Amino acid sequence: MIQVVILAAGESSRFWPLNYQHKSLIKIMGKPIIWYTTEGLKKAGMKDIIIVQGPKRDVEEELTPHLKSGGGPNLKIRYVIQKTPEGMGNAIWQTRNLIKDRFFVMNAERVDGGEIIEKSKIKSLGTRQAGAKVVLVGQHTNNPQFFGIMRIKDNRVLEIVEKPKKGKEPSNVRVVGVYLLPLDFFENYQKVKKEKYDFEETLSNYMKKNEVKLAFLWKFRKEIPPLKYPWHLFLVEKYLFDKFLRKKISKSAKIAKSAIIQGKVSIGDNVKIFENAVIKGPCYIADGCVIGNNSLIREYVNLENDVLIGANAEVKNCVFQEDIHIHSGYFGDSIFGKGCRLGAGNITANVRIDRGEVKSKIKNQKSKINTGLNSLGVIMGENTKTGIHCSFMPGVLIGSNCLIYPNSVIFKNIGT
Repeated sequence: MIQVVILAAGESSRFWPLNYQHKSLIKIMGKPIIWYTTEGLKKAGMKDIIIVQGPKRDVEEELTPHLKSGGGPNLKIRYVIQKTPEGMGNAIWQTRNLIKDRFFVMNAERVDGGEIIEKSKIKSLGTRQAGAKVVLVGQHTNNPQFFGIMRIKDNRVLEIVEKPKKGKEPSNVRVVGVYLLPLDFFENYQKVKKEKYDFEETLSNYMKKNEVKLAFLWKFRKEIPPLKYPWHLFLVEKYLFDKFLRKKISKSAKIAKSAIIQGKVSIGDNVKIFENAVIKGPCYIADGCVIGNNSLIREYVNLENDVLIGANAEVKNCVFQEDIHIHSGYFGDSIFGKGCRLGAGNITANVRIDRGEVKSKIKNQKSKINTGLNSLGVIMGENTKTGIHCSFMPGVLIGSNCLIYPNSVIFKNIGT
């Protein structure tokens, strides 16, 4: 039986302004993202999962209520603590007393991890008969400068080059982030200098003396949802909606006769949908939500518990966490942390005037980076409040607990 280590202890600094909690705790369709990761692994036959979390134990606290009794009869989940965010190698090191043999490693937001294990050749390549103790999953990329890139010969990984400069790439195959490692990883890890990339250093040393195999992913799916920057959440939402969303209307929901509901829409308990509202799926509307008169909700909208969409609002391709109130206005391709309050007439501009790719600036980075998106609105942390008639330019990020005065036009990031 192969064990699985899930990494959920980092600061998620590149995920600002949604890093007020671990990024795997963002909810989609009522459950934290990490839940989908554990469920996928369970379906792939994995029965022993070890989750590395931070000292706040927030992952354990948020995930446990969504698991069946003890994780179900065929799934054992245990938690270990990484006291300080000292990198991937140190996080794996915390599991050393629980690992019995070979083990998988992946990040908590790897919602397709079970699918990768099932459909790639990672398990067969990692058998003792195949002779490879370490197997890495790889996928072709058009943007090697953003990833760890493999140097490959005859399906053997010889080296990993982190974020190579354009024209200096050893290949166009990136590291996906699913690893099959041997028990002696810990012995090898003890020999390297402890720093940010000591995990990669350990792998590099291992490659010099042992055969490390490559398992390709591109053959069964073109795109893997990452969760490196906050706008990557749209890819994860789409993946989960397409895979898991089911049409459902709770018996306790109160829906006006003149309201229109089209497509795949899930409506939870005690939802109120007022006159002339239009909802075009795929959409998820959780318990206790209110959709006001003449509102339009369309195209991959996720509303968690107790969200209020006021009259005459339009919401398109958005992720709302719990207890958010908005009034009239337009909210497109945007993400809002829990507890936000937005005044009437707020507008999120989600397309550049020249229709070019939207760029955004992440906290502590000197310049804007490409998002890969032509449509991106605002991304807002938790408990931020705005006055009436505020406008947000494409790709603007707003921190948590901010106050934005009426009639403001926001061109740059706000908050810390």
